[in-house]
Amino acid sequence: MSSSSQLRVAVDVGCHGHRVAIGDAVGGILEEFDITHTAEGFRTFFKRIEAHEARLGAPVAVAMEGYNGWARPLDRQVLVKGYQLFNVNNVKLARYKEIFPGAAKTDPIDARKMLELFQLSEHLPVAKDVLQEVAPVPLENVQLKRLTRRRRQLVDEKVGILNRLQSDLQAVCPGLLAMTRDVDNLWFLRFLTAREDLRQLARLRRRTLLGIPGVGRKYADIIQSWQKQAQFAEEVAWVGDMIIEDASRILELLAKIKVLNQRIAALSGQSQLATRIGSMPGFGETTRAELAGEIGTLERFAREASLALYLGMANLDNSSGHTQGSKQSKQVNRRAKRAMMIAIARHMACVPESRAYYDKKRREGKSHNQAIRALGRHLVRVLWSMFKQDRDYELRTST
Repeated sequence: MSSSSQLRVAVDVGCHGHRVAIGDAVGGILEEFDITHTAEGFRTFFKRIEAHEARLGAPVAVAMEGYNGWARPLDRQVLVKGYQLFNVNNVKLARYKEIFPGAAKTDPIDARKMLELFQLSEHLPVAKDVLQEVAPVPLENVQLKRLTRRRRQLVDEKVGILNRLQSDLQAVCPGLLAMTRDVDNLWFLRFLTAREDLRQLARLRRRTLLGIPGVGRKYADIIQSWQKQAQFAEEVAWVGDMIIEDASRILELLAKIKVLNQRIAALSGQSQLATRIGSMPGFGETTRAELAGEIGTLERFAREASLALYLGMANLDNSSGHTQGSKQSKQVNRRAKRAMMIAIARHMACVPESRAYYDKKRREGKSHNQAIRALGRHLVRVLWSMFKQDRDYELRTST
């Protein structure tokens, strides 16, 4: 980041507009202006930077808060332009402001403060930690991040509707619910939506039942057995429509999730990161795609310990005097941590040595989650070595 001729740009990000300050490498402010969060505003942003770039002939470094948040898509355009991009860590920026408080807080002051960070980061560790360089991420991993997050939103919505559907069925017609162990069975959902009135399901003939996709002879027998003693609570008159509507929505969500799964699988095959993660036993199609999308590139991390903190597989020391303890980092990616916890549990079922390590931690008094994270910490080291040595996971059996 140290350069005697570097052109430095600070962007204080807002939801509708941004404050921009352009400075030189010695701390001087060349220009300050506001832009709107529009295509026209972005053109103004790059045009004014390019004017200084052409005059000084200097490389450009841009610092902005809200990377992958309110700054989108400006942050991505900065990377495409070939500029060096730094994300302003808001948590560490707050600590920095506590140490070096300003007289007031305004967007122009905040933008100048970021330029000041450029200057101080070469000499002051607390300032250096605030500016985190954003490494270019392969496009397939950028897409995986968006698709897997979308998939998770749809899955969470499906789970919420399933819980509501099950509750409504229990209240209106327990016998209908007792026909299946899983409310999200396709044949059952299609049966629920076969008529506009839920009560009409008790009068469907066998021929009609067999015409419902997924309902074969086995399920037709189960349905007809229920029909002989079908009973509905009086609230079915106004709750029945809700049940059919929820069942229809779940079918719609399942179809969308299926399409997303296909797109994610195709992209995972193009991602070196996802492919390498997927070579580890237990790291299936969804978890490897989620991890590849959230990690983006290992170039973001100076060492494997940083990756472990990001994935939630390591804690920070929190000790004082005779008190020894730890605390979770605020920089944990919760989506990546959830994917890791799921994958590690499956990994143990595939690798006896990993299961033995987990059991050892439990015997030492660790809780289930603590033992999982301890194993995850080890697997992060393995993953890091796999990439540094350019090799896939190898499952070796003792002879």
